[in-house]
Amino acid sequence: MTSAVPLRRVGASGLLVSSVGLGCNNFGRAGTKTETLDGTRAVLDAAIDAGVTFLDTADIYGREPGLSETLMGEALKGRRDEVVLATKFGHSAFPAGISGASKGSRTYIRRAVEASLRRLQTDWIDLYQLHTPDPKTPIDETLDALGELVREGKVRYVGHSNFTGWQIAEAELVARERHSIRFVSAQNHYSLLARAAEREVLPAAERFGVGFFPFFPLHNGLLTGKFSRDNAPADSRIMRQRQHVWQEAPWDALEAFQSFCDARGITMLEATYGWMLSHPALSSVIAGATTPEQVRANAAAGSAWTPDADDLAAIDALLPLPEDPGAKV
Repeated sequence: MTSAVPLRRVGASGLLVSSVGLGCNNFGRAGTKTETLDGTRAVLDAAIDAGVTFLDTADIYGREPGLSETLMGEALKGRRDEVVLATKFGHSAFPAGISGASKGSRTYIRRAVEASLRRLQTDWIDLYQLHTPDPKTPIDETLDALGELVREGKVRYVGHSNFTGWQIAEAELVARERHSIRFVSAQNHYSLLARAAEREVLPAAERFGVGFFPFFPLHNGLLTGKFSRDNAPADSRIMRQRQHVWQEAPWDALEAFQSFCDARGITMLEATYGWMLSHPALSSVIAGATTPEQVRANAAAGSAWTPDADDLAAIDALLPLPEDPGAKV
């Protein structure tokens, strides 16, 4: 029985997604409970049953590229119509594997989408996203190639990830001038501890009707309330791979945020989701999970608390947007 996780519109498009999404970068990741098909299926079933139906993956995720999509294709058999399935292509840090084709080119896109469709065992992708900008390919070629996929029914909507504010504006301008398909979503790093997107990316997304998805919204788990200055879960990703994130965290500010939560009778996880979803440009908060318990907790936190103006001002005072180091004085 699916619970009522609210749906949100993605920008100015007709696409609706669950306001709590599931990041699928842990599926197939070595050393996690979701490295296997059984572990992946357990998390996906729990997510769908909890109302978390927006699933976001990429063709590079897994201990080898494509494994996350492969596991999802198997695990979603019989449940494909219950989810909004998003994937990404064209990350600049990975080899293209196609001679003479840059990541945003028509040649690369055609090969990439067919591979993702095959691994995901589906006839269509609900949201197909360019993972990183491709400076070697004109944005009009990328948009034309993606438009072909939409017309063919292989893709329903298109988005991008890691674009700057000016790149969001450029893509929108080109789409309007050419009367071509437009990007409906942007996905960028954003959390209470990483607020740089507020300077240009979020304003650009709002201005052009582009829905925004934050990745790493829980800042590798630091904003779940499970970590403290003196203690960290030994089986967490931070402690396995990124201990510096815990060691260098702004603990004075995080402890003040915990006191804020305690005073209101809410958890840090609930406060983080409430703060995120108070922003009208955010379409879904995408967080990863490796256990059914984690995804159910995220689903519940998404609608547990709605901050008022005073709450938002207090949070801004505790964890403010840092000054822009490049700003002129």
